Amino acid sequence: MSYDSDNIFAKILRGEIPSEKLYEDEDTFVFMDIMPRADGHCLVIPKTPARNMLDASDEQLTACLRTVRRMGHALMRAFDAGGVTVQQFNEAPGGQEVFHLHYHVLPRHEGVSLRPPGQMAEMEVLKVQAEKIRAALAETA
Repeated sequence: MSYDSDNIFAKILRGEIPSEKLYEDEDTFVFMDIMPRADGHCLVIPKTPARNMLDASDEQLTACLRTVRRMGHALMRAFDAGGVTVQQFNEAPGGQEVFHLHYHVLPRHEGVSLRPPGQMAEMEVLKVQAEKIRAALAETA
C-alpha cells in the first residue's frame, strides 16, 4: 500500500483542516482527537509521510515514541490520571482508519472505561482540555 498525501492528518499538517494543537517539535505534531474515548485523548503523528509503523523509518518511530512519552507524562499531570493507554493500529484489518502513522495517547483512571468510539466531542470542551494539557507541558518543559 502507498501513502495517500490527501489523508486527513496530512491535511491537518498542511493547515488545510483545523486542529486543536497541543505540541509540536521538528519531527512530530500532537493534537486533540475530535472523537475522544477519554478526556485528554490526543494523537501523535510524524510530520513526514508514513502510512503506519510497518513502513515508517526508525527515525520516525523514535521521534513519535519520544513525543508519546512526553505527552503521557503531561496527560497524567493534567488529568490527575493513574496511567495512560497508548494505541497504534496498522492497516484496515488491524483497525487503522486514517492511513498516516499515529499514536493515540489516553489518560486513564482506575475503574473508568473508555467511551465508545465515534462520538464527536464539543469543541469548547476540547479547547478547555487542551489548555490543561498545554499548561502541564509547560510545567515539565
